[in-house]
Amino acid sequence: MLKRAALAGVRGIVTIASNADDAASALALARRSDDLWSTAGVHPHEADKGADSLPRILDLLADPRVVAIGETGLDYHYDNAPRAVQRRVFDEQLAMAETTALPVVVHSREADADMRAAVHGVAGRIRGVLHCFTGSADLLDVALAAGWLVSFGGMVTFRNFSALDLLRQVPADRLLLETDAPYLAPVPHRGRRNEPSYIVHTCEAIAKLRAVEADVLARQTDANARFFFGISA
Repeated sequence: MLKRAALAGVRGIVTIASNADDAASALALARRSDDLWSTAGVHPHEADKGADSLPRILDLLADPRVVAIGETGLDYHYDNAPRAVQRRVFDEQLAMAETTALPVVVHSREADADMRAAVHGVAGRIRGVLHCFTGSADLLDVALAAGWLVSFGGMVTFRNFSALDLLRQVPADRLLLETDAPYLAPVPHRGRRNEPSYIVHTCEAIAKLRAVEADVLARQTDANARFFFGISA
């Protein structure tokens, strides 16, 4: 997979975690390659099972290969964990972000009101990215006002992608590309397991939607990602 990514021109991969065990595995992988980094955090789906693992997450954040906290956030679509628990675990990870000065990778689904309040509450104190963005214009406005970044993945290639206008509103220096692998493989690979090499299709689609050249978008989003995660070129 790493060889296919390199052949596609991908340089630098951040492997996302969803709980403490994930985070330990992601870090072990990141230590095997100079082109890999990882995150450590508790996903909202795991909030009711992962709250007690937050001390383990905090320990992992001390490793220089761990470049962000996450994936964390709120998910009121599936409600795999009680909403009050999700909010508490999310708040605890935001506090970790302030203590460690690491950015947060945030999942938000059908939780716009609570997410707007959370982002507004930490504006100027914590850096973050709303990953795989499908939220409202109001949430986008709050995130941008807070200095956060916004990330889009393979869904931009789907015919039913509904956030086209919002994608075009994101300033160039606040935009990130992502795979959300192993999910949301872009066309022409939709339905397969996603992987980093496929991000070239997402890049090309977003470039077309924003009326810029794909190589210009690739350079800009690479610079954005390296600045956000604190990764040297």
